[in-house]
Amino acid sequence: MKRKLILANSVLAVCMMSFAFTIVQQPKPWPVPEKDAKMANPVKSNAESISAGKSLWSLHCSSCHGKKGLGDGSKAAQLKTTPQDMTLASFQSQSDGAIFYKINEGRGDMPSFKKKIPDPEDVWNLVNYVRTFKK
Repeated sequence: MKRKLILANSVLAVCMMSFAFTIVQQPKPWPVPEKDAKMANPVKSNAESISAGKSLWSLHCSSCHGKKGLGDGSKAAQLKTTPQDMTLASFQSQSDGAIFYKINEGRGDMPSFKKKIPDPEDVWNLVNYVRTFKK
């Protein structure tokens, strides 16, 4: 009887871990072409740019990434992958060009914003705003 109980608990634990893994998967590495990663941000990070980026963030990004970039937006739980926590050093250490590329191109649950934010200056403003996220 004891063996059956231990076996049942073990099977239950494995099933629960498998279920949790299938619901929310951690993002895979997202390589960025070198030419894009090296692209310099032509928009100066100032109050005007950050304000413009914040407006775009509220409209397009906060529903998944959260108000403060923690990956805890209202739609985050519905996604197959966890939205990026943009306050982490691993995110903030990316180049502006890499962030610009990822916003434009998208991948998986992260949509491409080429059509929704067609003006490159707006995307750079968004990059400048994302740079304000710190833990």
